[in-house]
This record gives sequence, C-alpha cells and structure tokens, in this order.
Amino acid sequence: MKMKQKSLIRKSIIAWAIILSLVISAAGARYVQAASLTALSNTMTNQTISAASDHTIKFTTPTGVAAGQTITVTFPSGFGLSTLVAADFNLLSGVSTLTLAGTCTGTTWGVAVASQVITFTSCTGTIAATTVITVKIGVVAGGTHQITNNSSAASYSITIGGTFGDTGTITIQIVTNSVVAVSATVPQSLTFSISTNSIGFGTLSTSAVTYANAGGTGSSSSVVAHTLAAGTNAVSGYTITVQGATLTSGSNTIAAIGSTAAASAAGTAQFGLNATVSGGIGTVSSPYNGANYAYAATSSTSSAVGSASGSSATSTYSVTYICNIAAQTPAGSYTASLTYIGTANF
Repeated sequence: MKMKQKSLIRKSIIAWAIILSLVISAAGARYVQAASLTALSNTMTNQTISAASDHTIKFTTPTGVAAGQTITVTFPSGFGLSTLVAADFNLLSGVSTLTLAGTCTGTTWGVAVASQVITFTSCTGTIAATTVITVKIGVVAGGTHQITNNSSAASYSITIGGTFGDTGTITIQIVTNSVVAVSATVPQSLTFSISTNSIGFGTLSTSAVTYANAGGTGSSSSVVAHTLAAGTNAVSGYTITVQGATLTSGSNTIAAIGSTAAASAAGTAQFGLNATVSGGIGTVSSPYNGANYAYAATSSTSSAVGSASGSSATSTYSVTYICNIAAQTPAGSYTASLTYIGTANF
C-alpha cells in the first residue's frame, strides 16, 4: 500500500513538473515574440501649440508583423485626430507603400481612428522582422487633413503597440511658436545703357542707301550704329522707347517711314531703323523686329523699340539706321535728336 502511494506521489510530481514546464515555455515564447522597437522618430511639420501638423513616424520592428495582426499609434490626450480619414495615411514597409483602406481585405491593410488611437490591421499582409516601418499622416501622405497639436506647450509621448507585439514610445515637444519669421528686401534694379551717343550718315545720295555708323561718316553697307543694353529684376520686365522728330534742316525734313515697316528704297526720302537682340529674354518690338525699317516716333510721342516680359539678365539690342533721299530733297545739314528711355515695370 505504501509503495502504491509513493508511486502515485511520484506520478503527481512528474505531471505537475510537466505542466509547469509547459507554462514556463509558453510564457517564454510569448516573451521572445515581443520586443522593443528601435530607431524611433517622428518628424512634424509644425510643433506650435494648437497648430495643424503632418507626422512622419518611423521605427524598426525586431519581430515583424504577421497576417491578422495590428499596429497601433496612440497620441496623447489633447491632440486632435477626429478629421482623419484613410486617405490621410501612408504605411510603408521598408520602401514599399502598402495599400490602405478603411477595412482590411487580402493584402490591403485597414486603417481606422478611434479617439486617440490609430490602428493598422493586416488581413493577409505581413512585414518581415527588422523592417523599417514608416507611418505618414496628413498632407505628407497625400491627404487633406492633419493632426491638431495640443494647446499646451510641453513634452508628449506617442505610443507604438498592437498585437504584433513590439512596443515603443516617441517623445515630441510642443512649443508656443515653432515658426520663425524671416524677412529680407531685394532692392529694385534696372540697368540701361547706350554704347554711343553720336552716330551719322555722312553725305547722302539719291542713288544708294546710306547706313548710319558710330564714326558719323555713313556706310553703303548695313552696319550696327549703336547698341542698347537693358536688364532688370522687375517682375513685369522693362520697356525701351524712343522719342524724337525725324531728320530736320530748318523747316525741311526727311520723311520718317512710320509705323508700317518698309524696305529701303534708294531715291525715295526715308528715315528708319530696325533692331536685333541677344541675351536675356528681351524682344524687339514691332515694327522694328524685321528685315525692313520703320520709325513711328515723333517729337511728342514715343515708340516702343524693345521689351522684356519678366525679370531678365542683360539683353543687348543692335540698332541699324537707314536714310534715303529723293532728287528734290532740299539741301542742308539735317540732324535729329532721339531720346531712348529704359523703364522698369515693377
């Protein structure tokens, strides 16, 4: 009888030892599955009290996420999450963006907000161990809603958890005002110059075209008489105009070609100019922008020669002048005073 009792006692002890071993093993297994997250960070777009802010939360999961498990991101009380919808979130596994919806289905993860807790739920999707997980919230995720900061300046902790087992916290700081107002003034600028202020045709002829040159002697072949250079930082650019009467000797004049460009015609009284431009964004104004010639200004009215539509580096306008006379053009010393004006359009 005593032998039977001893045998029963030994069997009971062994049974309890096995049960205790299983319990310890299960507990150990659960302990191994859960771990502390590493490399945690949260980048905000505004840390000012009561301001709306995006959040980019990153952490590395030692364990990974299995199918059917959840990841939770819990914000402290006082942070406003009520306007957030599924479109305001991105969830990245490494560099791969996971598909999100209000409810998980297949490889599409679910995302939902309840009070201060954001929950990402996997159906069949998984994330491997040691993967960097990124949670983007707000405009940075392509959404239209953001999280509203707490109204008190202080340090706060965001908690990462969920059934996937790994846990961690991220400390953020809310300040009275995180925005620094910086001001600077860029001064207005306009550069305008004329390469030479004295040009001439020399002696005119009824049988050939004469071009003005800087030497004042005139030329029988086309030559640039002078250049105009203009540049500005004005947002609406600049305008170059010319004003002045045509060539005049006493009461006699050599007719200006006018606002309709025309070809040079020897033996016909004509005074006109055309121009080309290089550099910047300047353009030659009509009617001076072709191969023909025109002169639309008078002693009392100006005519636009060139312009730029926006801020421009220096543009150089090369101006060519022609003069023709008719057989009956009165003799005399003819002169003209042309005033060029460069105006910035700020």
